[in-house]
Amino acid sequence: MNQSNEIKFDVSLVKRLIAGQFPQWVDLPIKLVESAGTDNAIYRLGEDMAVRLPRVEWAIGQVQKEQRWLPKLASLLPLPIPSPLAMGMPAYGYPWQWSVYRWVEGENATIGRIDDPGQAATALAQFISALQRIDPTGGPPPGPHNSHRGVPLAMRDAPVRAAIANLHNTIDTQAATLAWEAALQAPVWHGSAVWLHGDLHPGNLLVKQGRLCAVIDFGTLGVGDPACDLMVAWTLLSTDTRNTFRLALPVDEATWERGRGWALSFGLIAFAHYLSTNPVLARISRHAIDEVLADYKTSI
Repeated sequence: MNQSNEIKFDVSLVKRLIAGQFPQWVDLPIKLVESAGTDNAIYRLGEDMAVRLPRVEWAIGQVQKEQRWLPKLASLLPLPIPSPLAMGMPAYGYPWQWSVYRWVEGENATIGRIDDPGQAATALAQFISALQRIDPTGGPPPGPHNSHRGVPLAMRDAPVRAAIANLHNTIDTQAATLAWEAALQAPVWHGSAVWLHGDLHPGNLLVKQGRLCAVIDFGTLGVGDPACDLMVAWTLLSTDTRNTFRLALPVDEATWERGRGWALSFGLIAFAHYLSTNPVLARISRHAIDEVLADYKTSI
């Protein structure tokens, strides 16, 4: 992903956008929220709100999608998710729509410690199960708006193999290739498409008092193969908690195998891309690769 077209932000631009479109909030303090996310810039507005602005063109479709769907999903989910309060328009040289959300309390799981990994595993399984039970009618199928999360795994074959080649001095490429090819052998999903978060990893989870407390960043929201959201079993969890997670989910063997493939493809592609530019995402993706390869080796 080329970041050369990324929009440059500062607090003064966000202040002008708020003042021009939402004057009721003009006196509230605004400060940048440090984030390893790559699609959006986030600013805290007062104590109770957040401003979220796309940084790059491929993320602009996320605004209307989240504005439309998150309020419909929130009441049906067992964990808090972001709640849109307003949608801003292009102005002052900023070219795209943007959002104001209610602030979700908690520390990012890349920083905050999960004291009860079993609770986190169970809570994630319950969250995914509830999300998949929601009527997907009218929901957006996989596409550029969500980085094609939820497509058949075979559609990710070329970028995965390219990532493996790029990482030849960094990972066990033979093991990665074998694990990836095993995932491709799993039967494809023939059931109905289901709702997906699409990007379940520590960067999009919040922790409060040592417990998983919220799921954020629904930019890759869509409907597709349920295996996609199982990637969290390898992006966050370890062997013991992965078993807890699986037992709490209604998941068949083929979907579990594809889920492991999703985690590996996420890990490889992200690690190859962010290795030298985004240490937080590089660490998350390397964890996913290591967990998948260890899990694969014990399964053969």
